[in-house]
Amino acid sequence: MIFDVWNDIKKGKLQPIYLLIGKEAFLMQETVQLIVNAALLEEEKDFNFSVYDLEETAIDLAIEDAETLPFMGEKRVVIMKNPGFLTSEKKKEKIEQQIDHLEKYLQSPAPYTILIIQAPYEKLDERKKITKQLKKQSLLIEMKPLSEQESIKWTLGIAEKEGVDLSQEALNELMILTAGDLMIMHQELIKLSTYVGEAGSITPEIVKRLVSRSLEQNIFDLIDHVIHRRSKEALQIFYDLLKNNEEPLKILSLLVNQFRLILQVKELANAGYGQQQISTIVKVHPFRVKLAQQQARLFKAEELAHILMELAEADFEMKTGRKDKQLVLELFLLKLFKIK
Repeated sequence: MIFDVWNDIKKGKLQPIYLLIGKEAFLMQETVQLIVNAALLEEEKDFNFSVYDLEETAIDLAIEDAETLPFMGEKRVVIMKNPGFLTSEKKKEKIEQQIDHLEKYLQSPAPYTILIIQAPYEKLDERKKITKQLKKQSLLIEMKPLSEQESIKWTLGIAEKEGVDLSQEALNELMILTAGDLMIMHQELIKLSTYVGEAGSITPEIVKRLVSRSLEQNIFDLIDHVIHRRSKEALQIFYDLLKNNEEPLKILSLLVNQFRLILQVKELANAGYGQQQISTIVKVHPFRVKLAQQQARLFKAEELAHILMELAEADFEMKTGRKDKQLVLELFLLKLFKIK
């Protein structure tokens, strides 16, 4: 759906009020940027573009701005960020917002203003009158993680815009190295496009050489080497991480996260859940779920449960200082080789 909304925005089909919900920050940022660029010329932004953080600012100021005629232009864009009053979260507000002022504005929004409400929350409090009114009067866009196919479509669209060729193999490698993180993928793809130049081709070899490997990706590769009994490669990654001054406790934490994810994915897949459903439940990108599914097939559930117990013991030994942290990790890896 978000691609349909983006296409409408690019065509100039703008709505008076947008309600953006969700924790996919990059999609939120992209959507806002598209609306602003479609509504205002560059020289108009200084006069007709405003951002209000409702955790720090009274909503009255934002409403007053939205009702003010644009200066030297036809449109005004007003953004309201962090509308905590739309959620059920219990927290001490710095400012007591006059919600009735927003309710009144929603009944008759200014025809020259585009109001964007950014709610970076998983869900809103549906019981509240203002939530119901907003959902009725605005165009609601949910910022959910893209599916694998949507991520592919989005990435190929960027490559086309940059005027470069991105092969399927190179795309797969890029998604693996970035774990499908949209912001990182975008940054790396712009870097790759600059490297090959217009009309150039991005190959898997170029991706492997130029794309930065995150600590999480190195942990994934380490586990993958263990699964396939490539002890030399697994230990090489481990020692390289130590040389780069990565803290053993942090490495251990990421190992716990990855093995826990593999076990969760395995159990949910066995229960009949699909990739997208699992992604929603465990709150990770669908592509990470796909990679975890590939690894899960090579473990029994009992083995994964045993590994997590071993990791809990390693965590205890590290934090109590019973053994050297590096030694604890080395011993854990050697046990893993025996398991597989």
